[in-house]
Amino acid sequence: MMKKILCLAVSLGIVFCTKADEGMWLLMKLKNMNYENMQKMGLNLTAEELYSVNNSSLKDAIVSLGGFCTGEIISPQGLMLTNHHCAFDAIQTHSSVKNDYLTDGFWAMSKKEELPNEGLTASFFVRMEDVTNKVLEQLTPEMNENQRKAAIKKISDELKKEATLGTHYNADVKSFFEGNEFYLFIYETFQDIRLVGAPPSSIGKFGGDTDNWMWPRHTGDFSLFRVYMSPDGKPAPYSVDNVPYKSKHFLPVSIKGVENNDFAMVLGYPGRTDRFLTSYGVKLAIEKDQPARVKIREKRLAIMKEDMNKSDEVRIKYASTYAQVSNYYKYFQGQTKGLKKLSVYDKKKTLENDFLAWIEADASRNAYYGQSIPDIAAAYALLEDYKLSQVYLQEAVFGCQIIAFSANFMALSGHLANKEAKKEDTDAIVAQLREVAKEHFKDYNAPTDKKVTAAMLTYFNSDIAKDLHPDLFKTIESKYKGDFNKYAEDMFSQSIFADQEKLNKFLDKPTAKSLDKDPAMIAFKSFITNYQTKIQPVILQSNEKLEKGNRLFVDGLRKMNADKQYYPNANFTMRLTYGKVGDYVPNDAMFYKHFTTSDGILEKEDPKEEEFIVPAKLKELIQKRDFGRYADKNGNLVVAFISDNDITGGNSGSPVINGKGHLIGCAFDGNWEAMSGDIAFETELQRTISVDARFILFIIDKYAGATHLINEMTIIQ
Repeated sequence: MMKKILCLAVSLGIVFCTKADEGMWLLMKLKNMNYENMQKMGLNLTAEELYSVNNSSLKDAIVSLGGFCTGEIISPQGLMLTNHHCAFDAIQTHSSVKNDYLTDGFWAMSKKEELPNEGLTASFFVRMEDVTNKVLEQLTPEMNENQRKAAIKKISDELKKEATLGTHYNADVKSFFEGNEFYLFIYETFQDIRLVGAPPSSIGKFGGDTDNWMWPRHTGDFSLFRVYMSPDGKPAPYSVDNVPYKSKHFLPVSIKGVENNDFAMVLGYPGRTDRFLTSYGVKLAIEKDQPARVKIREKRLAIMKEDMNKSDEVRIKYASTYAQVSNYYKYFQGQTKGLKKLSVYDKKKTLENDFLAWIEADASRNAYYGQSIPDIAAAYALLEDYKLSQVYLQEAVFGCQIIAFSANFMALSGHLANKEAKKEDTDAIVAQLREVAKEHFKDYNAPTDKKVTAAMLTYFNSDIAKDLHPDLFKTIESKYKGDFNKYAEDMFSQSIFADQEKLNKFLDKPTAKSLDKDPAMIAFKSFITNYQTKIQPVILQSNEKLEKGNRLFVDGLRKMNADKQYYPNANFTMRLTYGKVGDYVPNDAMFYKHFTTSDGILEKEDPKEEEFIVPAKLKELIQKRDFGRYADKNGNLVVAFISDNDITGGNSGSPVINGKGHLIGCAFDGNWEAMSGDIAFETELQRTISVDARFILFIIDKYAGATHLINEMTIIQ
């Protein structure tokens, strides 16, 4: 179990500590803040081997994959490991009823067979720089939040331009600690990323929605890509002349296995945490935001699933969309439950009271920080009646594909209405929209979307206050007597956005009049106008108070606890988290081991249930115990393991690395009992679920027969 004595925790659920199992740490801070503790726990590398600007280090093997997942280079030929669910969209894009890679898997037996993925990128972190002083010196206390944002953007743009001038790098300036610190990040981004291998979904998604966010787990959630570069070593778009990427560092893969209490660290790109969220934010999340998202997503999933079960074509088309909606449907359920069970609201309220007492104890502090909590409270009071409208716009209205798709044509609508518009400009916009439409309709089924649209607009009508309804609803009430099914029927029969042939005919001779009278475009414009006039002004007013209040609150907390170490919220920048492999007790009279084996795959097998089908070849290998060198010391095949590393969305696909810098697993999930972790880390319960490196290699080698991929890796036995 994790040791409380390693850390001094506060009741907020934010921990200011040098403990191992909580914290998403910036790499340039490791040497001074974490390195000594990491050594004590089992790290055998130097700080320079973790992060170096001038020499090869672990960070050079880590990839930001498309800005939504993490990957790692595991061979000198640019071979990249990530999660199956991170590659799912690419697998689905290349799939058809004839070549169903989702069902059958895909393995390139030579580099010529590897599949390109337009738009997918791989970014490597070059270096970072603390630019806090350069930004803050441009700001004044007299600035309001909008002026402050404008000034920050101006100096950030200048810093990025200066840092990348004369290079092929790209840069970003990120805010940390709610706008109290700023860092510049330099990246090298490659555009030729090819799919190399993916197990069938019956392995890569084994357990499906049932096992999602759960432990014990038996999912082989991994896939392989390869990064390509131009012959001169620079990033380049796809070309047959490109060659495999040669990274400064790649991760050797260990098949020695893991034991309870082994050191484990994760390097990756966590997307977003909100550990400084106040009690007011927790209350809004529990009572309004998350229940609404769960309700809406549940209905969308039910409609999609019904049609997917009836048709393989629809199943393939909606596989990626369904997976995306489903993942966070369960996430929001679990987070709400966790926040309530762990009394997070009460804990955060206690800290806020302590903070207020600290402020009131000193006149100068009161003058500077005194308005922080009142501003936050006022912001959420403003938000209360309007947040739900925003959620329903995001989740329900834009969950209607026909309406969301029509938004792509707003620029064309304005362009066509301009009598001085040039034909060549129109042709360029139309050409771009043809590509957008081609991609859209490839994964679109109008009958499914029609049912979703009717259901989602019905929800909006019944759940959102009438004074926040769009004018469109008056038309639906008068013309269709409030029957959204009839309205959807007419919309889909008339709109050019429901049919690819109709849309292509329109694009052959586009007119502003056609767009203006299109029911899907009318719906989109009505909802957007409604949002911009009734909802957005209040949201912006609230955000201005909230941003200033949060900035002062976090700044004050750090001064109140000046001897404590803080880590910033996740924001898609590279972080390192370290801890140990470890079992845990989720509830009374329950105990979970730190690993699972292939025996559990057969125990869960259910040929009648899609989520628990076991491929015949895998079943045969398990029954014969034909695991080769990938078996553990007892002859078992370990599938997955858990560690107390602190991760979140965006970390999917991150490498789990031992103290020697060897890959031992690929992180893919968190556990149900600690779903509140993005807001409040739960020390005793938080676990990262990872697919074991041995199972990955076993599937590649023994199941897929792609031994050539094993041969290009460095295997530590």
